[in-house]
Amino acid sequence: MRSSYSLALLVCMVACAAPNDVDFDPVLQAGDGERLRYLKEVEWSAAYREQDTVLLDRILHDDFQMIDDEGNTFSKADELDWIKKNEWAVDSFRYEIKRLETWPNGTAIVSGVGHMLNDSKETIYCSSNVFIKTEGMWRAVSSHVSGVKEVPR
Repeated sequence: MRSSYSLALLVCMVACAAPNDVDFDPVLQAGDGERLRYLKEVEWSAAYREQDTVLLDRILHDDFQMIDDEGNTFSKADELDWIKKNEWAVDSFRYEIKRLETWPNGTAIVSGVGHMLNDSKETIYCSSNVFIKTEGMWRAVSSHVSGVKEVPR
């Protein structure tokens, strides 16, 4: 009887001390939102502007797929090849984040509006980007672009 009581008490103590799934999150860390914001607002456009394949390779997951505004799909290899061969000719660019959300399983969505100025013309587009956190790094697995249009200035 005494051993049953001791076992029940031990089980109760372990259960009470175990982390609650809602509160315990081994994947997300403080600063993840800021890291994603910097990655999307600064690094991603810098990779294209500077034709930096090393930086873009780090940003894009090996399973990355982009869908452009015409419904065409492109892989990570396609994007790396494109920036090697094409200069991104814009006078200025900024990305305005409208949604940035992370989930406990290490996924995130960053969506917003890109603003490109070139020769006094402004072009805007919307994009949705899905990121996963692997080995402590946020990497893009999907990007969808839509609504590309020139805006009167």
